[in-house]
Amino acid sequence: MNTETAQVDDLQLVALPSAVNCTDIFVRFTLTEWDLRPMIEDGVNAATELVRTVVDGTDSESPGLVAVRLRLHGDRLVIEVNSDRVRQHELPLPTGLTASDIPLPQRDPKKSAAAEQDDDYTAEMDPEVMQRILAGLSRSSPQ
Repeated sequence: MNTETAQVDDLQLVALPSAVNCTDIFVRFTLTEWDLRPMIEDGVNAATELVRTVVDGTDSESPGLVAVRLRLHGDRLVIEVNSDRVRQHELPLPTGLTASDIPLPQRDPKKSAAAEQDDDYTAEMDPEVMQRILAGLSRSSPQ
């Protein structure tokens, strides 16, 4: 069995109630990126419960930070929540998978349609407006 960590992603949050919702979104996004959609509900439940425990024990007038980390390690998804101490929960990967079987997320190098439209846009500058802007800037500059 391979016991090396193959992938890791983490997020640092202020230990307030909103950290629970942010953790939910973070786990859903990360497990989707890692193509582990069947694990999303169990992962969200475990991670949000760990974060909720930290938040419930935190003084809301002076909250600390809480770090949430997801790791693919061997044949497990390891969920770590660290504030004053590390809290951890492990979930088995789907049958037959190990951390090294999970491919790294791939990004599409293609620009979005909106970005491509921006490339085609050329603004026409009115020379009179530019002169007024330059004159105004030169007046406000200290000599």
